[in-house]
Order: sequence, then structure tokens, then C-alpha cells
Amino acid sequence: MGLSPAITGLVLEYDSGILPPPYSHVFRLALDWFKGDLETQLDLHYTDREGLSEEELLDEGFSLQDDYRFAGNINSNWIQALQSLLGETHWSNKPLEEGGIVVSFLPKQRKEDMKIPTNQEEWLLLAQEIIQAIYETSKKEAPLSIRYQKVEASQTRACVLTLYFATRTVIVSIEGQDKSIAWKEATRLMKLVFTPDYDYSKASPSPGKNPGAYLDCGDGYWFSLGKGVTNSHPSFDAVQKIKSTFDRFF
Repeated sequence: MGLSPAITGLVLEYDSGILPPPYSHVFRLALDWFKGDLETQLDLHYTDREGLSEEELLDEGFSLQDDYRFAGNINSNWIQALQSLLGETHWSNKPLEEGGIVVSFLPKQRKEDMKIPTNQEEWLLLAQEIIQAIYETSKKEAPLSIRYQKVEASQTRACVLTLYFATRTVIVSIEGQDKSIAWKEATRLMKLVFTPDYDYSKASPSPGKNPGAYLDCGDGYWFSLGKGVTNSHPSFDAVQKIKSTFDRFF
């Protein structure tokens, strides 16, 4: 669809559908750029947790207070991303069957104005990125930093890739020198990083000293690519792609 100049914001409503607890959740994300800033309201609620114990939640990396509400402005860098995706989106006439995301437009919000995008994955990814921007803006979470180290016989090289969701910017730091890279390039790399399988029994608090490539995904645990990190499927060599992408930064 073409972007109507009358559209000054969006409301994204998501239901995770058949995803089991403690992961199942719903959210409503209102985004209004009418005044030039990006006025944002988030209401995030995890569902169907009544039968889970505190221990079960903690074991899955959650807490007893994962619901979250926010109202305030986030960086206007996100406006163009929203408008671009809106302009590229086609809409489905079929209702959602197992959860998903629906979009309605501001300033009008009649029930019949709610639309279902065919590119569900793209809308959910953008919504998740904006929620992460909210977490950073509100100081709930710090920016995401990925550390990579390449050990060779003659030298050791290291870099840190930091994604600042609050400003939609990315910095690569190598030996005290910083350079920025495109957001889409960084998010493609992040998708690669989280594609393989990570064996935490082989993780270490520091990178190895033997020749190889080592990665810390942001949680302080270092993995040897190819040993502690292995491909999920033989048809796609994500591990090698991670290595080659990070190596290009040097």
C-alpha cells in the first residue's frame, strides 16, 4: 500500500498464539509521530503462567515481574523505519489463526481499521526492536554488545559490536577505534549469531588462547565457534558465516 499522509502513527497488537508459557505473551504498542517526536506507549503482558513455579520461571531466564508498561518518547530515528515498512506492506484478508500481529492507524482507530500484514515476521521483528529501544531508553536494559576474538599463531585480534537500540545506531570498536555500520547490516549479523546451537557446558568466562574464533553473545559467556557453537542444520553453515562477517571488520 502507499503511505497516506493522513497516517501519523500506528498501533501494533500482538498475540504469541500457541507459544507455551512462560514465553506466551501479548503486547500493545502505540507509536505516534504527529508532533515530530515518536510518542510511545507499551503494554506487555505474559500469559498463562499461573501453573508455573518461581523456580521454573528463573530456570527459563524469566522473573516474577516480566510484564512491562512504558509511556514516553523514544528516538525519532525509528519513524523512517516504521514508515518504510508500512509503505512496503501488503495486507491479508484472512484472519489470524495461531496468533500474530495486527496493525491499525492513527489518528483513527476503529475496529474495522485493523489490518493483518502478510509480512508478519518483518513487523514482529521491528516491534521487538522498538521494544528493546524502550528498554534502553527507560534504563531497564543496557545496549547489546557482542564480543568477537580471532586468535592466530602470529596475532590476536578482537572487536566489539554494540547495538544501541535507543538511537538505532551500531558501533564496531577495534583497538580503541570506533566506526559505525548500517543498522540492517548489524541485524542481519545478529540473526546469524543466534541461528546456531550454543552448548553452555563448553562456555568459558574468557576467550580461549588456542588458535580459533571466539564469541560472547552479550551474556558474558565465551564460546569457541565450531566447538561450543555448532550449526543447527548441515544445509546452512551459520558458524562460518559468523566468522567471515566478523573477520571483515578487521
